[in-house]
Amino acid sequence: MSSKAPIRLLIMAVVQEQDVENATNIAQSLGAPVVYLTSTGGFLGRRNATLLIGLPDGMETNLIEKLHQTCRQRVEYLTMPVEGAPMPLPTPVPVTVGGATIFALPVDHFEEI
Repeated sequence: MSSKAPIRLLIMAVVQEQDVENATNIAQSLGAPVVYLTSTGGFLGRRNATLLIGLPDGMETNLIEKLHQTCRQRVEYLTMPVEGAPMPLPTPVPVTVGGATIFALPVDHFEEI
């Protein structure tokens, strides 16, 4: 019989590609199993990752606080054409990207086979 606490919560965290390694290390340091799925953002089309993290009861707050410290927001510049200009001159527009989008789902059953 395993002495590990049972998994009761599935955290789905979508993070920027730059933050994947640190976010994965945080989850593993808590002893949580992590699955990494490569994904792409729908708005900017940038690479990111969806982490599936299994947690026992009582660890959600600790994990979210650590992800908040690690997965920071950044300002990137997109070039957008200027409307009404005689020539299509791209103008850089600041866009805030990054951080983490986190979903927490209850787990009724977890089994490793």
